[in-house]
Amino acid sequence: MKIQYKNKLQKMVMVGVFAAVMAVLSQISIPLPTGVPITLQTFAVALCGYVLGFSMGGLSLAVYLALGAVGLPVFAGFSGGVGAFLGVTGGFLWGFFLMSLLCGLGARQGRKWLALLLGLSGLVLCDLCGAIQFAVLMSTSLPQAILLVCLPYLVKDIISVVLGYAAAQVILYSLKKSKLVSAV
Repeated sequence: MKIQYKNKLQKMVMVGVFAAVMAVLSQISIPLPTGVPITLQTFAVALCGYVLGFSMGGLSLAVYLALGAVGLPVFAGFSGGVGAFLGVTGGFLWGFFLMSLLCGLGARQGRKWLALLLGLSGLVLCDLCGAIQFAVLMSTSLPQAILLVCLPYLVKDIISVVLGYAAAQVILYSLKKSKLVSAV
C-alpha cells in the first residue's frame, strides 16, 4: 500500500517515532557467550521499513544509528558510541540500515510475497554484514562465523520479518482509517 503523509512535520514525527521504537525494542536483549545477543531488533527494522517505506525507513534507521554513534545508549544492552560499530555486533548495525531499505522497497510493491522476499533478502544481507565483521574481529572463517552468529538466530529472525510485515499492515490500515495518512 502506498501512503501519502499530509505534511513534512508528520513525516519527521513518523521517522522519530520509529527511531524510538527501534531504540526501545533493542533493549529487549538476552546476552549470549558469542557477544551477539538475542534481540527484537530485526523485528523493529522490518517494522520501520514496512511502515515507512524506502526513504523514510532508511532515514529512521539512520537517525537511530546516529543517536547510538554519538553515545546515547540506544543499542542492545543500553550500549552506544562509535565503539559499538567497531565491535563484534557492529556489522549487524550496518546491516540493519540495508535491511530497512529492502523492507521499505518491498513495502510499496503491492505484493505480499515480493515484500517478504525483499525483507528476507535484507535479513540475509544484514546477517552477512554481521558475520563478516564478526569473522574479522574474532579471527575466524566466514562459515564458522555464520554458524556462530547467524544460524542460531535464523528462525527467530525469519519470524521477525514476517511479523514485522503483518504488524506494518495493521499500523498502515489504522493510520489510513484514522485519516492520518491517505492511500495513493
